[in-house]
Order: sequence, then C-alpha cells, then structure tokens
Amino acid sequence: MRLPFTKMQGLGNDFVVVDALRRPFEPRPAQLTLLADRHYGVGCDQILLVEASARPGVDFRYRIFNADGGEVEQCGNGARCFARFVRDQGLTDHDEMVVETRGGIIRLRLEADGRVSVEMGRPVLEPKDIPFLADKRAAVYPLEVDGREYPIAAVSMGNPHAVLEVGDVDSAPVAELGPAIESHPRFPRRVNAGFMEIIDRGHIRLRVFERGVGETRACGTGACAAVVAGRVRGLLAETVQVALPGGELTINWRDGEPVTMTGPAVRVFEGEIEL
Repeated sequence: MRLPFTKMQGLGNDFVVVDALRRPFEPRPAQLTLLADRHYGVGCDQILLVEASARPGVDFRYRIFNADGGEVEQCGNGARCFARFVRDQGLTDHDEMVVETRGGIIRLRLEADGRVSVEMGRPVLEPKDIPFLADKRAAVYPLEVDGREYPIAAVSMGNPHAVLEVGDVDSAPVAELGPAIESHPRFPRRVNAGFMEIIDRGHIRLRVFERGVGETRACGTGACAAVVAGRVRGLLAETVQVALPGGELTINWRDGEPVTMTGPAVRVFEGEIEL
C-alpha cells in the first residue's frame, strides 16, 4: 500500500502525520518502525494518526506512536503539529478545538502569530497515578541508579516524567543516565527523563531523554513537567520560558489549573511511502 503522509516539526521534534480520518489506517509495528527509520523510511521521533472521536463535544482523536512502534499517551509538540495539520488539511475551520488522546482530553488554539497553544490538562502528582512506586507523595524522591541516589521529581502530563535538576544542562549525563532512568523499575510503564537547569524564576534550560525514542530536540510534555516540578518546589514563576535544544516554549501553570504550552508548529513536506 502507498501511504500519504505529512512531515512536521515542533522545535526540531519531528513527526510523520497520517490522515486516518479520510483514509483509515491501522498500523502494524513494522510499518511504524519503517516510517520512523531515518535511513530506510521517512524519519521521525513519532508518528501521529488523525482519527475521528466517538465522544460528544470532541473534534478529533489522535494517536501517538514512538519510533520503536510503541503507542504512548501524550505528546505536547505533537499536539501543536496536530492542530496545524488538521487546519492546513481543511479538516476543520476552527481556531480552537477539543482533541481526545490516550492520556485524556486536550484543548488546542491556533494563535494569530502562527504559534499554537495547548491546554495540556492538570498535572498528576500522586505516585500511583503517574505511575511511580513510592510510599507517599513528595516534591522530590531519591532514585537509586547504579549505586548512586539522584533527587528526582515525578510528574505525569498524560505520560510519565522524571525531572532531575542539574547545574549545567550542557554537561548533564543525558546519554548515560537517561536510559537508566527511562527503564528504572520504580516506573512500571517506563518514563521520560528530563534534565533541568534553572536560570532564574522565569527561565530554564532543558534536555529530555524520551521513552522509546532517546534524546530529542524538544519535548512539550517534558517542558510542562519540568515547570510543574520547579513550581511545586517554589523555584519558578507562573510563566516560564523553556529553552530546549530545538528552540523555546512558553509554559504557564497555576496550582489547581491546567498547564498551558505555547510554541511553533511547522509543516516540512508532504509525500507518499510504500509500506
């Protein structure tokens, strides 16, 4: 079969987006890994499927698959690209939309300046709901890796995140420590590992080792989780500029309310691939 697709990116976090609304597509794992392969396929961090939602008051459903073929709950950069895709493809004429994901309902808004804002929902901090194995909720947990303890925050933004504060994000051991945290037994569904450097109350730098992908240029849910982790400890303001290797996101969160993320979404090219 020949599959039409659109290649998109949000701060260098790149996606293959497939319209499964007008042309139903139920992918097999081998097809997903081929699409994501940067040598033999299109190449991307994740594959996004646009589908219809059966829930009343919801405009679309979208599914997210990592480069290893595993389906995941949420993706912030993907959500922005999703919003730009459905508008560019004529699937909606609305600037605001309600979208169903595996991690819950999110709300998207196309801004006048071309950026996209995503209401990501309320963060989850209870360990059993992240899920994370801990006796009780805390702002920071000791996580033992190779005989050494690291103080991490555990947050779910529809998908699980571990956030470690570091003094210098450039020299942080992302390649070595990221995989160990991702597959740590205290995270039953694995976890995205974020390495956060706090510049001041309104600015942080961040690198993220994503579950099933590896380090990416940007991670929207990781940026949200990092800001939540910093705010729970009283270290950050309500609005924070998050500098990632691929660019900047604006994250806003007040306790008890949904997290809002604003950033770019860009169409790179369209094509077809033989599966």
